[in-house]
Amino acid sequence: MNEWLKGDERLDYLLAEDLRIIQSPSVFSFSLDAVLLSRFVGVPKRGAVVDLCSGNGVIPLFLSARTKAKITGVELQPRLYDMACRSIDYNQLGDQIEMMLGDVKEAPSTLGVEKYDAVTCNPPYFSAHELSDKNLSEHHAIARHELYLTLEEAIHSASRLLKQGGKAAFVHRPGRLLDIVTAMRANRLEPKRMQLVYPKRGKEANTLLIEGIKDGKPDLKILPPLYVYEENNEYTEEIREILYGE
Repeated sequence: MNEWLKGDERLDYLLAEDLRIIQSPSVFSFSLDAVLLSRFVGVPKRGAVVDLCSGNGVIPLFLSARTKAKITGVELQPRLYDMACRSIDYNQLGDQIEMMLGDVKEAPSTLGVEKYDAVTCNPPYFSAHELSDKNLSEHHAIARHELYLTLEEAIHSASRLLKQGGKAAFVHRPGRLLDIVTAMRANRLEPKRMQLVYPKRGKEANTLLIEGIKDGKPDLKILPPLYVYEENNEYTEEIREILYGE
């Protein structure tokens, strides 16, 4: 097993999918947001899907359990790209998933315009000027802050990749909802489904899931709220099912 790992990396289970993923605490470990996005998006049974800001490839791996579609992950950072490629090889999914090392802004030019049935994106949440933690590694800083990619740029690339009628799904912070909707509509993505995720009942939402259809008609459906923890700090039944297939 060690031949698959480098440095402080470890091999973690994606339990519900019966897959494994290479992670590193000093470079990148996926969050619940990525899991929720991979379950939220409507993916075709077949066709072609792109995941932008792929990190260590967690969303393509999750999606591979839901669809037979070809999946392409786009990641800017070479170290994360390498981790994703090794995870794909470890799980013997090279025939379904491929990774592209490069800038999300260039993805449509590289991969093709209006060729894809669905696009997912877990973009950086925080603006560049919010980067104040000097101890944050370069890998984490790029993943979390808009140093190389803004929200608007991510949405623009997603739209260019999508066929007419294709679906784009994003996970972000609720405070950016109006920015997201404005950018989606400016790029021909009509918001169709939205769900707010709450840490607990009685708390403010801290995660937003939203999906749009390219050139769709206006009709936004608000899904029931999703709660992560019970009062005893155990995962809720819904989250346990998502994470562990229980």
